[in-house]
Amino acid sequence: MDMHFYGLIGEKLGHSFSPDIHKFILKNINVKGNYNLFEVSKENLSCSVKGLKALGCSGSNVTIPYKVDIMQYLDEVSSEAQAVGAINTIDFKDNKLIGYNTDYYGFGLMLKKNNVNLLNKRAVILGTGGVSKAVYHYLLDNNIGSVIFVSRDTKNVISNYNVNKISYEELETIKNSDIIINCTPCGMYPNVNDSPISKDTLSKFNTAVDLIYNPIETKFLKYARELQIKSMNGLYMLIAQAVVSEEIWNDIKIDIGIIDKMYDGFSALRSV
Repeated sequence: MDMHFYGLIGEKLGHSFSPDIHKFILKNINVKGNYNLFEVSKENLSCSVKGLKALGCSGSNVTIPYKVDIMQYLDEVSSEAQAVGAINTIDFKDNKLIGYNTDYYGFGLMLKKNNVNLLNKRAVILGTGGVSKAVYHYLLDNNIGSVIFVSRDTKNVISNYNVNKISYEELETIKNSDIIINCTPCGMYPNVNDSPISKDTLSKFNTAVDLIYNPIETKFLKYARELQIKSMNGLYMLIAQAVVSEEIWNDIKIDIGIIDKMYDGFSALRSV
């Protein structure tokens, strides 16, 4: 059996659970392979993609802050990634680099797992990076009532989206809403004492989603627990998007039960 190698391209990856997740998936689908972390500076992004292609990489994931920038170096982009305007998965196939957005599907599976109803709800998205675009398009495709983006720069971000954009100062004055989704790295390891918003602001929502998975409980989610608000971290989404990535790379369908099994195992391990 041939040995495949995969990896994750990003700027700072010390927090990543991805190697362990993909090791588990590969074992369960009986594929012999390794998954590595590739920390890359922005000026070397193009070289890194070409290098992985030259080395015979089978597939790669992409994370902060390159989900948009890396698209210019690909040969093709899938329909869902084109709609989102960001990719997080590259398939190295037939001497071509093809970009996909498995964040879109991973986010949806996480909401379904937690029984989050989107129909006509009011959502607030914190941040305007690549993952926020996937979240936005999933919400749109699944009957959300309204979406507001919150950013420190409301003039230049998501400029092609016909949506409301407000500052963090304006968010503090917002009236009660339904779902708030943190798509920023604020609160991610090692900055575990940070939260993108105050506890008082969070109290105006009834569902809190943090796409951060390390730590398992961010300060943002600690506030939600203390407020007895329905909440979830990004671990299920991370595992789900990884499974979808492996499906693309290996041209197979993977039982969704693997996601649940991995989520339960990782949650127990990280809570110790």
